[in-house]
Amino acid sequence: MHRTVLVNQGSSRCPVRHEVTVLPSPSADRAMRIVPRQDRGALVLAVAGDLDMDNVAPLGAALESAAAGEEGPVVVDLSDVSFADSTTVNVLLQGQTLLGPRLRLAEPSPFMERLIGVLGLDSALPVFATVAEAIRPPLNR
Repeated sequence: MHRTVLVNQGSSRCPVRHEVTVLPSPSADRAMRIVPRQDRGALVLAVAGDLDMDNVAPLGAALESAAAGEEGPVVVDLSDVSFADSTTVNVLLQGQTLLGPRLRLAEPSPFMERLIGVLGLDSALPVFATVAEAIRPPLNR
């Protein structure tokens, strides 16, 4: 839904009125969400929506908290991520510094698969096809 507003510009002696249509934020329906859960001894952070410099801080905080908490895998489920920017990549790399091999990425969405591939992020972070594999990786990995 959009709305129309009138904007006054110019001087008080010669006002100029413009009609401007204000649209909702394109990502309003894709707001970032993190749903944590425990699964077979692992902390799974199911992340969804658009991740960018304006809203990715809670993911960084969740990774910091996980580093200070219990041992065990920390799996970031990326299956519902529709967008991520370089700030998100930086947060994930900082998470790798904090958590080491405990941090695992799982089920990347098509967008995240492209981003991971283009940046070669899979050379720095383990990426698994499913959350289940990330929790209990195959022995040959």
